Amino acid sequence: MAASVSSLIGTDPRGEPRLPNGGPLGLLSRARLEQNRPADRRLNRFYRIGAGLMGLGLVVFGVLGITQKLGAFSTGDNTVWGMNTNGALSWLSVVVGLALGVAMLVGGNLASTFCLGLGVLFLLSGFVNLALIKTDANVLNFEISNVIFSYAAGLLLVFIGAYGRVAGRLPHDNPYWRARNPEVARDAERRDRIVERRRREISEEWRQADRHRERRWARDRRRRRVLPGRAARRAAREESTPRS
Repeated sequence: MAASVSSLIGTDPRGEPRLPNGGPLGLLSRARLEQNRPADRRLNRFYRIGAGLMGLGLVVFGVLGITQKLGAFSTGDNTVWGMNTNGALSWLSVVVGLALGVAMLVGGNLASTFCLGLGVLFLLSGFVNLALIKTDANVLNFEISNVIFSYAAGLLLVFIGAYGRVAGRLPHDNPYWRARNPEVARDAERRDRIVERRRREISEEWRQADRHRERRWARDRRRRRVLPGRAARRAAREESTPRS
């Protein structure tokens, strides 16, 4: 019984392994987004746009705080977008936003993994700063609005980073499903190549048949133009020939 239960660990309801032998790190090292695949392009575009928008929001928030020329660790009621801020939080927001911009430019696995890891850090930051709000250790001048934003941004970043890679029933053209099921993916790619080659062969056969029909039609048309002239000349010769 124990053996049968252990054999099912790591599989989804269809019996397919959820992770490769190397575990999560093995999945990250084996999954690669390829630009020649439609599913990979869609995922890559989603990661880029998500990272770019989040990074832009953080940079704008940080710049607005910097322009107020606040103290590095001031704890006054200086707000931007309804959230408390100070010099340290403003510069930290700019740095994190620029890092998200770099992830957007790189795209692919890096953007997804960076958003996922950063989202977890935002969630942890919300819990930690919630405990530090009324203490002298609140160096980032957090208030409840900042904590709520940290939770919201963390959840959104986790969603962006995890989109299309952690579900148990991913489509078979998904790059992370291919990384989890390399043998099945290779068989599917082999079948796709065979089908594509056969499709090209059939298309070429049809083109050759079309060319043959066109040549035959052109030959018949030339014959139809030539034969009446020959018949007329033959009739003229017969009329000019004296009958005995």
